[in-house]
Amino acid sequence: MMRYLASLLLSFCVLAPPAMAQQGPLRIEITEGVIEPLPFAVPDFVAENGAAAEYSSQLARVVAADLSGTGLFREIPATAFISQVANFSAPVQYADWKAINAQALITGAVSVSGSQLVVKFRVYDVFSGAELGDGLQFAGPVDGWRRMAHKVADAVYSRITGEGGYFDSRVVFVSESGPKNDRRKRLAVMDYDGANVQYLTDSSSIVLAPRFSPTGDRVLYTSYETGSPRIYVLDIGRVQRRVLDDQAGSMSFAPRFAPDGNTVVFSVTQGGNTDIYTMNIANGQRQRLTTAPSIETAPSFSPDGRQIVFESDRSGTQQLYVMSASGGEARRISFGQGRYGTPVWSPRGDLIAFTKQNNGRFHIGVMRTDGSEERLLTASFLDEGPTWAPNGRVIMFARETRGATGSVSLYTVDISGRNLRPVRTPDGASDPAWSPLQN
Repeated sequence: MMRYLASLLLSFCVLAPPAMAQQGPLRIEITEGVIEPLPFAVPDFVAENGAAAEYSSQLARVVAADLSGTGLFREIPATAFISQVANFSAPVQYADWKAINAQALITGAVSVSGSQLVVKFRVYDVFSGAELGDGLQFAGPVDGWRRMAHKVADAVYSRITGEGGYFDSRVVFVSESGPKNDRRKRLAVMDYDGANVQYLTDSSSIVLAPRFSPTGDRVLYTSYETGSPRIYVLDIGRVQRRVLDDQAGSMSFAPRFAPDGNTVVFSVTQGGNTDIYTMNIANGQRQRLTTAPSIETAPSFSPDGRQIVFESDRSGTQQLYVMSASGGEARRISFGQGRYGTPVWSPRGDLIAFTKQNNGRFHIGVMRTDGSEERLLTASFLDEGPTWAPNGRVIMFARETRGATGSVSLYTVDISGRNLRPVRTPDGASDPAWSPLQN
């Protein structure tokens, strides 16, 4: 019997900004990658009442970890500080922060009233001596303090890079425990940084390939609980699920939502042939998109919903193809050495991430949607299953180590391939799928 745990649902409001400020020149251009991270300082947030004291340092630490984890920023330790921030409204001592080479200063304050927590923050361009953008504040339940820290970090990241943030997001994945030849697998969901893990199913049956809906409230996944692969839709908020496609004599797997959230694309094996189908979730109407005698699988919609990228061995080896969302002729886009699989269209629409196997090594790579400018970002014994951060600048994937005692875990890497980092989880982890930013 499946066991579900309700996900933590939080609501936040953006309140009126506490101050107006001018736009400063501080900026990171990350299009071509950043060689020297930007030094920044985040003093503990000012606790504006006694109940808020325990959050003043925790909020600052999460903000600092988010920014430092991008590889674009370098935190200046508190031991180097000349000034302290004891009053959120006090004038900034720019000379003190300039003396320790802090180019950005983030100050914040926190207060608690009953079960409500309010966080406000400001960002300063130290060398121009000006505030960068308006101050903002977020309000929400006390137990959602980490989300508010992620929201602060998203706002700071966006102001300095000009890109959308990705910290206030979640990742659904397959949690793996036990020996390699007898792994127990169950669905789990966590914050993007590995915190707040919650299990969505038990380990009584194999589960694979979970995928978030565009609104982040539902998860598609493949389960073998009937002995054959079947696709399920899990409503996280209401803790309900149902089988999506259960036609006799067929096996359905590798599901993904269309951008409208009303359609699902997936593969079906029937009579020894595997093709790609779409299904309207509301009425169950199914449409076959491919008819080739080869294996067509791992479909992924473009963000505008007009095209689908998928993998196929129709040319004799596993390659990537793009076709219209309504089916029809497909064009091959991968032509390098080796095999290509698990393609995923970037939420920005400019790149396709993939897994590549060549000369006994696995890679996570990206290419333009026409197959040009292929870049391999990683290399290992086994890297697979890329998923995009909501801003299309970072990719998470699963890495398995060699040998009978090999383990599987999650990593992130940016699209320049420079910032490879592990994501800590309680057990082994595979098949990650990144959610959109939370509301």
